[in-house]
Amino acid sequence: MSRYDVVVVGSGHNALVTAAYLARAGWGVLVLEGNDRPGGLVRTEELTVPGFRHDVYSSAHPLFTSGPAYAELGPELAGFGLTYRDSRYAIGVSTPGSGSAVFSADAAENVAEADRLAPGDGAALTALLTDFAPYAGPVFALFAADLTSPESGRVIHDLMHEDGHYSTFARDFLRTSRDLLEHRFASPVLHGMLAPWALHLGRGPDEVNSAFWTLLVLIAVTTAGMPTPEGGSERLARALTALIERHGGRVATGRWVERILVRDGRAVAVRTADGDVTEARRAVVASVNPDQLYLKLLAHEDGAVPPAIRRQAGEYRYGRGCVQLHLALSEPPVFEDERLARTGQSHLTPGLDALSRSVGEATRGLLPATPTISFDTPSAADPTRCPAGAAVARLQMLDVPLRLRGDAAGEIDTRDGWTEEVKNAFADRVIALAARHAPNLPAAVIGRHVLAPPDLARFNPNCGPGDPYGGSHELAQSYLLRPLPGQASHRTVVPNLYMVGAATWPGHGVNGASGYIVAKELLSPGSG
Repeated sequence: MSRYDVVVVGSGHNALVTAAYLARAGWGVLVLEGNDRPGGLVRTEELTVPGFRHDVYSSAHPLFTSGPAYAELGPELAGFGLTYRDSRYAIGVSTPGSGSAVFSADAAENVAEADRLAPGDGAALTALLTDFAPYAGPVFALFAADLTSPESGRVIHDLMHEDGHYSTFARDFLRTSRDLLEHRFASPVLHGMLAPWALHLGRGPDEVNSAFWTLLVLIAVTTAGMPTPEGGSERLARALTALIERHGGRVATGRWVERILVRDGRAVAVRTADGDVTEARRAVVASVNPDQLYLKLLAHEDGAVPPAIRRQAGEYRYGRGCVQLHLALSEPPVFEDERLARTGQSHLTPGLDALSRSVGEATRGLLPATPTISFDTPSAADPTRCPAGAAVARLQMLDVPLRLRGDAAGEIDTRDGWTEEVKNAFADRVIALAARHAPNLPAAVIGRHVLAPPDLARFNPNCGPGDPYGGSHELAQSYLLRPLPGQASHRTVVPNLYMVGAATWPGHGVNGASGYIVAKELLSPGSG
């Protein structure tokens, strides 16, 4: 039996962040990953044509580069080849017949752009950000904190209360994205640019609390831009792995963990599918969802998990699915607004109402007739991704159902679910819609690769049936109710056992925050 101070189950970027901090502190660290290389959904491959490198799942990392883990680990990660490249503009939108818009990291430029769309919207943008400014420091500090700590409790109380009453922040926290945008801005194009970002945080524009995340994304991307690693998103995972190994840790792939072993009520070891047992002297950190943890990895441990927690784990819910269309292009896409070709991530959409409609269709199990297309061309910022003069593009649709019940357009036979025929027919629809924005797109396609919910499910158990955000982020499964009502933190009900990843606060996206929170807790005086 081998022994380490900590055994980390899974190697998503949050797990690697925790392992990196502990290895730097001198802990004996072992990371066990079932797939062929570390990184989870941070992965880059030649999916289409040789020489074209695609970010298979996640791509840009603005939440990571603006967070504390990168601030502290960044210089060392740079030494292992992690270099970020950014686009001229951060976000954009193309709305057929209505116009287009882009925002950058230049505040004055964004105000001018908003005023171009509708006189007065520039002042409204300034007012929105000014109104949120008093809350920004406390809110962003919570993204690197355990929400259940007394310190976080005081911050949350102060945010929600003012002069003995509930605060304006409390009201705005519960607003929908539609309500916020239509109340603040006159331009439908501006609505169309900002509203789809709620999808990237697992929420629809008409869902309670979606305004909060729309605003946070606006602040993040107009501050940090839309940085992506040179050479591909996976460079982050490679750099974190190299950092761990430089400090004496070990990252082992092809090692699926089958059980977490409990003795005297505490997690003490893990057993892999090949029967190998590794002891964890100080902690086990699991980058898994609660259904996997309590119903699989701990299923054999009678009495270790309270019945209420097992029941809640069985009720853990997944949200909408994702289809990603990766294209190898003979030339960069050509938009009527040439700025969109120099934008980190744009949305191709008829606007807010169309987004609302497509999300509603997906919620009812239908392929949307007009899906919202998140469009990015990483090769514009990072030419190393493909041959000179060519381009790689990713078209991401986050308003698709996990389980198909039909096609809103009545054109695709979905009776057999997400078959190869269905996902390719849907990809044809997406390319035809995208061509309304970039007319050269169909002719420029020299290779494509389509990922649908079942593909995500097969690759990563954390996606459940194909949810890229590790479980629904509806209000009833967020914040102090995440991952479970009975476990509102990264500390599980089994002492010595911690969780990281999208199922835990702060959830979705490449941010490294849950890995940072757990690392800091384990390294705090008196822990471990």
